[in-house]
Amino acid sequence: MHLLISPAKTLDMDTTIAVPKTTLSPFEKDAAALIKDLKKLKATDIQNLMKVSPKIADLNAERFNNWSLPFDTTNAKAAIYAFKGDVYTGLDADSLSEDDMDFAQEHLSILSGLYGLLRPLDLMQAYRLEMGTKFANKKGKNLYEFWGSKITKEINNREQDIVINLASNEYFKAVDKKVLKAGIITPVFKDEKNGVLKVISFFAKKARGMMTRFIIQNHITNVEDIKNFNLGGYAFSEALSTDKEWVFTR
Repeated sequence: MHLLISPAKTLDMDTTIAVPKTTLSPFEKDAAALIKDLKKLKATDIQNLMKVSPKIADLNAERFNNWSLPFDTTNAKAAIYAFKGDVYTGLDADSLSEDDMDFAQEHLSILSGLYGLLRPLDLMQAYRLEMGTKFANKKGKNLYEFWGSKITKEINNREQDIVINLASNEYFKAVDKKVLKAGIITPVFKDEKNGVLKVISFFAKKARGMMTRFIIQNHITNVEDIKNFNLGGYAFSEALSTDKEWVFTR
């Protein structure tokens, strides 16, 4: 079983985390190729491309210009500790044990517009490049065309029978379902509001992180055990679920 989650826009590259070991992404050269083109952009280009404020555009122009290989613990940070945001609040990686992190390293990947696919302990430098960004490159008109089937083939290399899709639609679109060998199960989290069950983005993102934590802490390898997820008051709904979409409500 392999878990897929999205990255986050918010980063914390400054807080020091004691990590016994770190690893390197298999797509460093691909990331470097993207960075080479991103360094050509002015802050105003970044602002228009990403639809961000001048302040954020300036920050990311600086990030792209400062990005350089090789990565080590003095200039980069393990991905799972670098990303912040709703999913990562639910995941709370800082409090996971070393054994938990070993399990996560084998069973969890973070989809990324710049890095393709990151294991939790893969080193990364600060960036912002959402997968849906229409950034023209040598391989096509956007990042989906840049990555093609590379991300999917790397997931296949992990040799897992089931992919648990806890990523957003924007990021999971980077997975080529025709190439993917594993089956896919997508958990959906619904909250009751005004008597109606619906997906509320903020809560759903946090729930994806909580489910990721639940699977990691319990070292779950039998997919059926995911139905026992009960963090945050959620419970599995047999009636609302299908074979490929498992619904959890509260």
